[in-house]
Amino acid sequence: MLSYLGANLTTSGIAKHAVLLLHAFPLSAAMWRPQLEALGNAGYAAIAPNAYGIAGSGERDEWTFTDYAHELAKLLESLGVERATVVGLSMGGYQAFEFYRLYPGKTASLVLCDTRAEADAPAARSVREEFIRAVEAGGAEEAARRMIPNYFTPETCVRKPELADEAVAMIREQSATVINRAMRAIMMRHDATPLLASIHCPVLVLNGKEDKLTTPETAESIHNLTAGSQLHLLSGAAHISNMEQPAAFNNSLLAHLEEVRRS
Repeated sequence: MLSYLGANLTTSGIAKHAVLLLHAFPLSAAMWRPQLEALGNAGYAAIAPNAYGIAGSGERDEWTFTDYAHELAKLLESLGVERATVVGLSMGGYQAFEFYRLYPGKTASLVLCDTRAEADAPAARSVREEFIRAVEAGGAEEAARRMIPNYFTPETCVRKPELADEAVAMIREQSATVINRAMRAIMMRHDATPLLASIHCPVLVLNGKEDKLTTPETAESIHNLTAGSQLHLLSGAAHISNMEQPAAFNNSLLAHLEEVRRS
């Protein structure tokens, strides 16, 4: 079973529609705390699961995003959720694509954040293989050393060093094995580019304007290939845009949810 953080969840059942928040690599559901608070205050049911082996979720060897999507569907069913707005950031975006591919009927809408649709090119796979070898040798500290510089803008790292500290703490809670299993799942993901033209639910694409891992141009590509989608670029945000600019991120997310509610 997956562990999770939640808002407006009760033992007697929750709303049939909920917001499913899928975290980035190699972070945890804790990255979504600013959104869980905002969603809870706005009256939405929200669920932020932890991927396999993280913060109490059971470990699983050689898992794929297909495996994880099925696990998410089981979690939603156990909570009485019939349809979800699936919000995925970076790795979470890859998982959101796979969830929609397998469960379009359970997907009320998609919010794709700082992510990409295409599969890895050979050069990217080589970089990921080298990352795996480095983490095998250096553990979670090596993963943090490599990932944190991409997460936030230099200005934010100076003004709000606690954000980097929070991200490092999430990474340090994981073993090298758990981190590398997730990286392997990233490498094995489906190319979601052909899926974009067939997405028929509302789609919001969110991206940090300063994101160097998944650039605004990458977000624009998803937007251009997904009919009827909306694109919001967040000023002063790099890759983990929901933590760096939570107010702007939350405003865009809540506006999207209101549109979905009215549709």
